[in-house]
Amino acid sequence: MKKLIVLICILSTVSCAELQSVAETVMENPQQISESQIGSALKQALQNGIDHQVTKLTSENGFYNNEMVKILLPEELQKVDNTLRRIGLGDLADEGLKLLNRAAEDAVNEATPIFVDAVKDMSFADAKSILMGDNRAATQYLEQKTSEQLYQKFYPQVEQSLGKVGADQIWATAISKYNTLPLTEDVETNLSAYVTQQALEGVFTMIAVEEAKIRTNLQSRTTDLLKKVFALQD
Repeated sequence: MKKLIVLICILSTVSCAELQSVAETVMENPQQISESQIGSALKQALQNGIDHQVTKLTSENGFYNNEMVKILLPEELQKVDNTLRRIGLGDLADEGLKLLNRAAEDAVNEATPIFVDAVKDMSFADAKSILMGDNRAATQYLEQKTSEQLYQKFYPQVEQSLGKVGADQIWATAISKYNTLPLTEDVETNLSAYVTQQALEGVFTMIAVEEAKIRTNLQSRTTDLLKKVFALQD
């Protein structure tokens, strides 16, 4: 009987020691992950967004067939579009819309290094709070910190792509036809500025898609650092 009591005590002691060790490990883990490591993991998540999601936009109809990012006509061109369809020029209007999206695809493809550099060069003022934020907190931070610079760098590429795919010419023709119609007010629009803004919003939307996957799906955490850091926000 005494031996049984001693054995129970030993087992109890070992179990308590093991539990204490586990508890201490759990408590220590968050302290072992530095602010720098969290920042690096957030950058990895954003880079994965470019690699896995933004690249989809560069394929044919990558914008046009994706309802989340499809570029629609600006307000001033919507009345041109409606009028063209009423007078039997619907094909011209359809082609004009497709080519706006095609220009965005081409521009994003050519300008991908701009987005990669923006992620590499950014720093986080409070990486821990961003990690603990909502499913697109890191993307929102990237957007807030880099949008203005990205716009300036991206605009010339969009302008070039609009000419490359013929979007500028087709809309110049469409607007010219519209402006010659009676009882219409002349339309002017800056397509380069509009497509630049819309394409940038599409890029950030797709980066956010990947960030949300990393935050909510363990399988999307493809590196040890992502697994270690994003486990803190589970």
